[in-house]
Amino acid sequence: MIEIQNVRKSFGQLEVLKGIDLNVEKGEVVTVIGGSGSGKSTLLTCINGLEPIVSGKILVDGTEVHAKSTDLNKLRQKIGIVFQQFNAFPHLTVMENVTLAPRKVLGMGKAEAEAIAEKHLNHVGLGDKLGTYPTRLSGGQQQRMAIARALAMSPDYMLFDEVTSALDPQLVGEVLETLKMLAEEGMTMILVTHEMSFARDVSDRVAFFHKGIMAEIGTPAELFENPQHPETQSFLASVR
Repeated sequence: MIEIQNVRKSFGQLEVLKGIDLNVEKGEVVTVIGGSGSGKSTLLTCINGLEPIVSGKILVDGTEVHAKSTDLNKLRQKIGIVFQQFNAFPHLTVMENVTLAPRKVLGMGKAEAEAIAEKHLNHVGLGDKLGTYPTRLSGGQQQRMAIARALAMSPDYMLFDEVTSALDPQLVGEVLETLKMLAEEGMTMILVTHEMSFARDVSDRVAFFHKGIMAEIGTPAELFENPQHPETQSFLASVR
């Protein structure tokens, strides 16, 4: 379980998270929507400990992410995160990119790491690209490789930060299908996305962020068909 308790985060004088409260249960898919600058992506980096917070608490399975005593490297093994950029090593093959963290961080042997990598690459439809270099992949394939790389660490939770926003429109669908597959398999996920139809289809709950607050949260039916907050109504009207 991920517990977010009254979290505040600022960059200098700009407060980007203004007291966020949110619990995400095991197996739940929560999608975060909202305009640019509303704090969505910042929340993900705070959950993963990549950004410090000003106040409040974030707990992952009872461990306080930002406590001085917390081993963040160990905690991050439980929380995979995939960004807009693929961040692949261009001089390494797909297989080498995906096995790097299990070997370096988990101390896994080459054969075991490659077996796990091959399983996840097959899973995301890249089983025929093991020896290929990232520059020879399409954007959608690179993003699916990034997802396989995160899954190879056997995380309990996955965070996705607008993973389709840098892709050409024709490549978006293949990545969304991969995310949908993970959701159906019970992976606990928090996704920041601009894909409204995807959010409606895959989410257990959808949260709408506006200017650093979580203005509204509910089931896809509640939020998309009967939004209560004026800003949610305005946002949804603008993206339909």
